[in-house]
Amino acid sequence: MHDVTDDQEPGAQVPEPGSDERAEIEALRAEVARLRERQEAATAAAPARHRFSWRTPVASVLIVLGCVLAPVAVLGAWTANQVSDTNRYVANVTPLIKDPAIQNALTDKITNAIVTQINVPSLTSQAAGVLNQKGLPRVATLLQSFSGSLNSAVTGFVHTRVHKIITGPRMANAWVQVNRTAHREIVAALSGRGSKSVSVQNGQVTVGLAPFIDIAKQDLASRGLTIVNKIPEINPTFALFPSKDLVKAQTAYRLINDLKIVLIVVALLLLIVGVYVARNHRRALIGAGLGFAASMLVLGAGLAIARVIYLNSVPASASADAAAAAFDILVRFIKTALRTLLVVGLVVAVGAFFTGPSAAAVRTRSAFSSGLGRLRRGGESAGLSTGPAGAWTYTNRHALRIGAVALAALIFVFWGQPTAAVTIVIAVLLLVVLGLIELIGRPPPQPAPAPPATSE
Repeated sequence: MHDVTDDQEPGAQVPEPGSDERAEIEALRAEVARLRERQEAATAAAPARHRFSWRTPVASVLIVLGCVLAPVAVLGAWTANQVSDTNRYVANVTPLIKDPAIQNALTDKITNAIVTQINVPSLTSQAAGVLNQKGLPRVATLLQSFSGSLNSAVTGFVHTRVHKIITGPRMANAWVQVNRTAHREIVAALSGRGSKSVSVQNGQVTVGLAPFIDIAKQDLASRGLTIVNKIPEINPTFALFPSKDLVKAQTAYRLINDLKIVLIVVALLLLIVGVYVARNHRRALIGAGLGFAASMLVLGAGLAIARVIYLNSVPASASADAAAAAFDILVRFIKTALRTLLVVGLVVAVGAFFTGPSAAAVRTRSAFSSGLGRLRRGGESAGLSTGPAGAWTYTNRHALRIGAVALAALIFVFWGQPTAAVTIVIAVLLLVVLGLIELIGRPPPQPAPAPPATSE
């Protein structure tokens, strides 16, 4: 190897490096390339430093407010449906008359009212007095001794007949008609305008039982107990809840009735705007879905606490079993709604996650797509081809996916009263449709690679 010295004449030709030197240069170049690649990879892997942006905190506040307001909006919609909509209210209270605990409580209440008016001990004393006046003191004494037995027999007979009436279709029909008629009066009680059937007595909000007693009197008279025809018009009451809660119910009713639509719109707008202004829309949508589902869980816990508070406020003279059954039946629609909305929130969060760029989401989509691709190629190899329809489906696959999601959302919105099961079925059917789009869509054939050029 020839070295170039300082005293070499300018313009002299530098000798070419030898093979060893060339190998050393190539090794250095490769090392530099490797170092550069490592630096670029480290730069790409390092978290990007962004300037502070108002989007993240504002989006978080909006989503949290929307999730907090969501249970209140659900309560408002439930109140509007139960109180303002007669058909919805009747559909809600109709099962009450079929609940055994409530049937027993009504039977005891009506039986006590009728037996008190008949007053068998008083009638027995009057009959014994008449017998004494006619010179039959021994018979009068004997009759007086059977006063308790006669009272028990009459009470048992009345109780049996009343229970049969309460559990029969006639009382069920009367229950529906009475509640339909009394619906306006319940609204009047909640709005503070007063009511005839619904009133406040001894610290309790009560419902009059006169229509049901009239039905029982007619049945007892037809069975031979005609003495009930002499019973005057009576209207005993059945306690619903403490009157101290009526003021709270009236206040809440007026407020929620005025804001029932506004609450729903505001809650949805807060969630939508929160997702829109977020820096990462997909992550914000996941958070909104999970937060919305969590708010429904909080509402369910609130109902459980309200049930305990309500049962503790029931007086000792009332039936605790009947009160518990009434509460469970009356809130069953709101429980159905919160379960449905809980599933909706989870479906939205899961959908947003699996359409995102995370490693788990990408692996899941790749496995799903490759599995359907193998199935499609297997069908094509067997002579089953989608032809032009498959090519069109593949070209328009994005529009078809958006249309499928939009159609599923419209079906859910216009279903009427969707349940959690309906929501799950709609989500599963949407997955099936998306799978069919992927399966039917036939990508265009890839051009064959050009053969390598051969030297002459």
